[in-house]
Amino acid sequence: MAAVVSDLVDFLNASPTAFHAVDEAKRLLKAAGFEQLSEREEWTGLQPGRKYFFTRNHSAIVAFAIGAKYVAGNGFHIIGAHTDSPCLKLKPVTKITKGGYLEVGVQTYGGGLWYTWFDRDLTIAGRVLVREKKDGVVSYGHKLVRVQEPIMRIPTLAIHLDRTISSEGLKINNQNHLVPVLGTLIKHEMQKLVEGNVPGESSGGENTKHHPLLLQLIAKEANCEVDEICDFELQLCDTQPSVVAGAMKEFIFSGRLDNLCMSFCSLKALVESTSTDHSLDHESGVRMVALFDHEEVGSDSAQGAGSPAMLDALTRITCCFNHSNSKLLEKAIQRSFLVSADMAHALHPNYMEKHEENHQPKLHGGLVIKHNANQRYATNAVTAFIFQEIAERHQLPIQDFVVRNDMACGSTIGPILASGVGIRTVDIGAPQLSMHSIREMCAVDDVNYSYEHLKAYFEEFTELDNKVKVDC
Repeated sequence: MAAVVSDLVDFLNASPTAFHAVDEAKRLLKAAGFEQLSEREEWTGLQPGRKYFFTRNHSAIVAFAIGAKYVAGNGFHIIGAHTDSPCLKLKPVTKITKGGYLEVGVQTYGGGLWYTWFDRDLTIAGRVLVREKKDGVVSYGHKLVRVQEPIMRIPTLAIHLDRTISSEGLKINNQNHLVPVLGTLIKHEMQKLVEGNVPGESSGGENTKHHPLLLQLIAKEANCEVDEICDFELQLCDTQPSVVAGAMKEFIFSGRLDNLCMSFCSLKALVESTSTDHSLDHESGVRMVALFDHEEVGSDSAQGAGSPAMLDALTRITCCFNHSNSKLLEKAIQRSFLVSADMAHALHPNYMEKHEENHQPKLHGGLVIKHNANQRYATNAVTAFIFQEIAERHQLPIQDFVVRNDMACGSTIGPILASGVGIRTVDIGAPQLSMHSIREMCAVDDVNYSYEHLKAYFEEFTELDNKVKVDC
């Protein structure tokens, strides 16, 4: 099982942004024999026993394997997760010059612990829209970029200039204080004197939107000229790599564990549960993983869980196998099941009062089933039982989480999809500490438990669900 952890660390290090995570997922799926589809084309050739995937915006991806015994109207066994994490994204106009410094304008994305971004060695990654010309024909494509070396930093204010920080705590103004330094103006001007006109500057003077220095770095990574850059979606990211750590090598220290850890374990479970020639011989349903973007900001986008992306996939697959009966989709949804996989809050030894006494998930304790009477999580007794039963069959540990009554409860894509699609749902996640920090931590054991549990779900759900009688 060490290979699962090692593969996760590799996945994390290859995925500084949602775009890179989807690109890495594509690589893993193609290597496992999954065929890429396009939402812009007809899906007329889907076949039982085959495996497929498609991407949307290159920041969301849906992969599925059709059982050899599948017929239209049978259920979909889905794991849903998300590719995005809280971060600082570059603004449309990033150019800031003040106090003799070149700075880069950023905006907050999601609910990050922004103080953890101070004094980190930062770089940029994301995608760039590039104009390309070949044989006189102009086309536009996107390229993924990542500057490997640290190029920015958000410096903290010295305690000597902020004497109240010890008594009143750090107070951040996100507009004024979360501005990374790219360089100094005097060094930049001296470089121009030595090297002449800098790429990114027009003959009429400075680029008005971005520092030429920034554009040069981006163009170098995109392997294009500065004037071929049409636009970009970039974000800051930490240059410190993800590692297996701790005195006993029992932890993973990394950014973006929420939620790339669950995204990877879901993909790995799908790939390994369909890896042999006969893996789908007795499967009558469709095994699916849906990784969405924009969960951290509410999921309301064309590639978020609030979009019809997943429902579109269910519809197209069902219709591909039966064009005449429009009611088969409704039947299929009622036979389907969604595992909403999003990282969970482990008990913190220094803040134990933040957890409800009887619901204190611990590292190394296995996947956490999340419950909330007010439907912030979509779990109910039936869906929790099904997930627990799979754990018991494989002697896998399982935990429960309920937020304290005097605290607000977060949410996931689970309630969004449960209410929007009408699918039975259980909300689960691996326990972690430091959620939404630039540097998070989880346990090695829980990565292995997550993979084993989700793989068993794919392999055994059809048989188990046939024994569960509710609406009859």
